[in-house]
Amino acid sequence: MFPDLTRDDVFRIETRRLWLRWPCAKDADAVLRLAGDPAVAGMTAQIPHPLSRAEVDAFLLQARAGNAAGTGLTLALARRSAPANLIGVVGLVGGEGAPELGYWLGRPSWGGRLMGEAVAAVLDAYFAYAGGAAVTASARIDNAASRRVLERCGFVRTGTETRAFPARGGAVTGDLFRLDRARWLGLASIDPETAQAA
Repeated sequence: MFPDLTRDDVFRIETRRLWLRWPCAKDADAVLRLAGDPAVAGMTAQIPHPLSRAEVDAFLLQARAGNAAGTGLTLALARRSAPANLIGVVGLVGGEGAPELGYWLGRPSWGGRLMGEAVAAVLDAYFAYAGGAAVTASARIDNAASRRVLERCGFVRTGTETRAFPARGGAVTGDLFRLDRARWLGLASIDPETAQAA
């Protein structure tokens, strides 16, 4: 799915305020602290709470393996002023059909409109470098900030679905979204300045 360009761990994307890079072992403490926050984990479908160090280590290994194989692209978010300090994660994971976008941002970085900037950069990379046809995403119905990020980055809501997510202790209802290549090409540009942080 992803070209050789993204399959090397030196690959990165720079935006006005962010540095998106491969996650690495030294990110484990930040992931554990930030993604382990109940306010962050609770808005996702897959991050368990409490979050264990073993689960974080497994996530980092899986993300790097997917990046190397080209089956996904999971990137650590850091501010350009501190590229070694992870503040969140954004990624596209392949599967049957279009890849699915997922992301989370640590609570200390909320409200700065950083996630919209990161999502726009990943979408641009996917459609430009990988020649993708479409991207899907979902957001919990009670996560208005995440839905705003998707809508402001060009995604269109396609429905609502309830799925089983053991990390949340049962079924979770979420809104489904899709962004296809034609719509992405039709956008003058995704305006990350107007996207809300999740």
